[in-house]
Parts: sequence; structure tokens; C-alpha cells
Amino acid sequence: MQTQEHEPAELQAAEETPGKSHGLRWLIIAVVLIAALAFVKITYFPSPNADVKGGGKGAAGGGKGAPGGKSGGGGGLPVQVYVVKPTNLSDEVAATGSILADESVVIKSELSGKITSLNIKEGQPVSKGQLLFSINADEAQAAIRKQQYNIKLFRDQEKRQRTLLDKEYISAQEYEQSNNQLLTAQSDLKALQASLDRAYVRAPFSGVLGLTTATVGTYVSPGSEITTLSRVRPVKIDFAVPGRFATKVRVGDVVSITDEGTNKKYEAKVYAIDPQIDPVSRTQPVRARYANTNNELRPGAFVKVNLQLGESTDALQVPTEAVIPEASGYSVYTVKDGKMVPKKIKIGIRSDKVIQITDGLAVGDSVIRTGILQVKPGDAVKATK
Repeated sequence: MQTQEHEPAELQAAEETPGKSHGLRWLIIAVVLIAALAFVKITYFPSPNADVKGGGKGAAGGGKGAPGGKSGGGGGLPVQVYVVKPTNLSDEVAATGSILADESVVIKSELSGKITSLNIKEGQPVSKGQLLFSINADEAQAAIRKQQYNIKLFRDQEKRQRTLLDKEYISAQEYEQSNNQLLTAQSDLKALQASLDRAYVRAPFSGVLGLTTATVGTYVSPGSEITTLSRVRPVKIDFAVPGRFATKVRVGDVVSITDEGTNKKYEAKVYAIDPQIDPVSRTQPVRARYANTNNELRPGAFVKVNLQLGESTDALQVPTEAVIPEASGYSVYTVKDGKMVPKKIKIGIRSDKVIQITDGLAVGDSVIRTGILQVKPGDAVKATK
């Protein structure tokens, strides 16, 4: 009878136990999963900003002598730095230039008519004043002869009128009219002679003739191009330097030029500087001259120009990859007290490897050159040279 009384209680306990054990099992699984995720996060994905003060037991190699100790600051992102120091720097400006003839002109006709003589040997040198070609001038010559006859007539009339004026047979006004006819005719004769001179085209300076399509008998009109004349000894080199270097360029400076076609180098000398900076390109036009004794350089050729503006022994330079271009200028990331600190800078001369810093850095500053994209201001970093 007693056994029958206890059976309902035992059955009730047996029914409640499975429910409790099921909930406890899920709780244990959840705790284990959370602990596992935390372990994986700490072990394989450490925070780059973690600042482990003594290295600790969990730090890699975190004993007292490990980099994570007090002197190591080893919890930061590893970056390579460049320590700024004074360096030698040649102030050199690289530019592109064009070769120009010392003097160059297009020979044109000033009159209408047929070419009666042609003394143009293409590509050959000529001397100043040498006749190049002439145009039919029969009409001009006839007009000159006619005017010469008129002048003889007017001169005789003026002589007779003067005699009559001396004897007071005519008035002074009548004599002045006769004299004016003579003076006008003489002026007309000079105009005709100038027109005749334009029929004979001569070289304005010594140089080399270009190509031509004209032949004897070709009819030309005013402005018709006949050939070109160029003086190519010496030649000019036109180039421009950035406006910030305008005050450093001087007449007499020697420039090194490299012919793009032959890759040969020559030395020219600056002889003229434009007084104005180009408002569009913000560059200073400069012109140099090269003797070109052996016709090494041809007008129209493209050349590279290097201009030495001096040498500095205390210039501050940093690797090119350390400089960050921004909308408002340039900046670099530096390391101070184990943390990244950005600094605004101004740059000067640059090459493919280094850039001169004219403002913003001092000797001894540590500039980050790797890992720039992974850090932000205030992040802890571990610097290596």
C-alpha cells in the first residue's frame, strides 16, 4: 500500500527531469560556442590598435625580453619608416623644348607677274643680298622711263618760271605751282623705283634655302610663297620652367639638352628670359642658344632640357611613396610616441624615387613609407627602418 502511494511522485519527477536537462544542455552549448569564437578572434584576428602593456602571457613571444615588453610597444601595426636627414640635392629642372632656327623667313612675292629668273637651289646656302628670283618688270621699267621724261620737262619749266619770277614777270604763286609739279614727279619716280626693286627678291640674310615649287614662268601674285630661308648656325632652344623657379633662372645659365632622335647630349646657354609668366600654364618661357657648328640639331626637333639651378647640402627629402597627394596639397604620416601623426607639407623638386620637402618636416622626423592605407591618426604603430 505504501509503495503504491509513492509511485505517482516518482513518476512526476521522472517526467520533469528530461525538460530541465534539455535546457541545461543548450545553455552549455551556447557558452562553449561563445568561448570558442572569442578564442578564435583573439588568437587569429588581433586588433591592430591593441596596446598590450607588458606583452603578457598571451602575446606572441610576450616574455619580459620580447618586443611586447615595456620598451617594445609591440601591439601596433608594423610599418617601415624613413628618418629625415639633410642630403645633397642638385636643383635641377627638367623640361621639354623645341629647336628653332636663329632666323627664319618665308620668301614671298610682293608683286603680280611671271617669274623671269629663278636662282633658288633647294637646301643650299645663300649669302645676304643674293638674288633669289625676279618677276616680269617691263611695265614698271616703262613707267619709270615715262616719269623720267616728265621730270625733265618739269625741271625745264621750273627753270624758266624762276627766271620770269626774278624779273617779276610772274607771281610767286605761279612759280610755286611749277616747282610743285617737279617735286611731285620726283616723288612718283621714287615710288616707281621702289616698286621695281620689289620685282627682284634678294636674301635678307645669309642662310639655307628650303624647298620650292616655283619655276621660271610661274605666275605669282602678292603673298605667294616661293621658298623659305633659315639660319641654322646657331639654333635656339625654346622651353619653359615652372613659375616657382622663375627667380632662379639667369641669363648665362648652362642647360643640358638631349636630342630625342639621337639621344645625344649638348650644352646650350640661356640668353633670353620672357619678362612675364604664362598666365595659362604658370610657366616661365626661356630661350637658349647652341652654336650648332656641325648642323647637329635641326629646327623643329623635340629635345629634353635639364637646367641646373644650384646645389644644396641640407635639403630634406623623403621617399616618393611616403608623400600623399590631397586636394589642398600634400601630407605625410609620421610616428610620434608610438602613434601615427599626419603632417601637412610643401614639396619642391621631385624625381621618381625621392621628393624634396620645403616645409612641414624637420631633421629626425620619422616618416611612414609602408602600411599607409592601414593606419589612421592616433593608431599605435611599430616602426622599423
